[in-house]
Amino acid sequence: MAFTTAMACRLIGRKSVIGARSMSSWWRNVEPAPKDPILGVTEAFLADPSPDKVNVGVGAYRDDNGKPVVLECVREAERRIAGKLNMEYLPMGGSVKMVEETLKLAYGENSEFIKDKRIAAVQSLSGTGACRLFADFQKRFSPDSQIYIPVPTWANHHNIWRDAQVPQRTYHYYHPESRGLNFAALMDDIKNAPNGSFILLHACAHNPTGVDPSEEEWREISHLFKFQVKNHFAFFDMAYQGFASGDPERDAKSIRIFLEDGHHIGIAQSYAKNMGLYGQRVGCLSVLCENEKQAVAVKSQLQQLARPMYSNPPVHGALIVSTILGDPDLKKLWLKEVKVMADRIISMRASLRENLEKLGSPLSWKHITKQIGMFCYSGMTPEQVDRLTKEYHIYMTRNGRISMAGITTGNVGYLANAIHEVTKSA
Repeated sequence: MAFTTAMACRLIGRKSVIGARSMSSWWRNVEPAPKDPILGVTEAFLADPSPDKVNVGVGAYRDDNGKPVVLECVREAERRIAGKLNMEYLPMGGSVKMVEETLKLAYGENSEFIKDKRIAAVQSLSGTGACRLFADFQKRFSPDSQIYIPVPTWANHHNIWRDAQVPQRTYHYYHPESRGLNFAALMDDIKNAPNGSFILLHACAHNPTGVDPSEEEWREISHLFKFQVKNHFAFFDMAYQGFASGDPERDAKSIRIFLEDGHHIGIAQSYAKNMGLYGQRVGCLSVLCENEKQAVAVKSQLQQLARPMYSNPPVHGALIVSTILGDPDLKKLWLKEVKVMADRIISMRASLRENLEKLGSPLSWKHITKQIGMFCYSGMTPEQVDRLTKEYHIYMTRNGRISMAGITTGNVGYLANAIHEVTKSA
């Protein structure tokens, strides 16, 4: 029988149906991902038509009118950059100038480690990228290790080390009854961790609790990490330098203590909060090494890890940072502006506590002013948070974390009254 055009069409049709069926099954087993608990709060807030709604869930600074802020030092840096530079690729390690200035903030302006070229450092995609790059580095060069993470911590820490396939353990940190640090349990967990463990530490303004160790407590923690004691490796996530107290030097004290004690450490730095460069995704990962030769080797491996991830980091945010920190007048303006942001948050802490106490709350709210940084760990239960949302249109994460940056002089009274109403029977 002759092979006709009609037969050919039918055959092609059958193959198309089979192909379509095959292709449609490729992603049939993919389920929707769970909503991010923090970003989901913002989505719900934006969908709420209530004129009284308040968002104290998002971790981004707002002025006293509840509006996003672009620092004047950033505007000036952008004016200087505009139209004068090309858009060529940065090296895999990023902007050398930006990295150099960033290391001075963490290790000190006159750091011997910088002078001796003992620090392996690369530009990263903000603090998240720095953490992820280090997690992959840990997995590749210490494959049998695990990471100890505080309870609680920023939720994305768990995602980062999980996706890097590094096993996780936890250590005690927060004390729910006192709304403060569970120092004794923390020290016990560090003592009981196997010698040579990797331990994640928040350098300042712990997220989500706002609870930091005192200087003396940091010294005791550092002592336990020493080679002669436990020989742990400290990896610091420093997302809030300058934003916590208003003084970048003070906020780096935990790191300086560890450096004084002779530790080799890793640091993730970010300019999202302290320069307001949230969307620019600019940060730095650094690892302090034994000598310059080791630092060169470690940096080469960090770059090797970055290459298949994102090849090289973006240029614009790095130019902003290096322009600000490399110019004495702009750096002075930045230091002034970051203190303004920190002071506003500190004042909102005082105002919220004062309003709650004036309402005659039967609970103690001293922890609001004892904690520091972007967040207050209020102690409210998920059920109380749900009531705040349902009855008062106030949005925050269900663990009771309040973003102090979302509080203004205009809404602090309303917020305090709502908190009082849902907690007074407790």
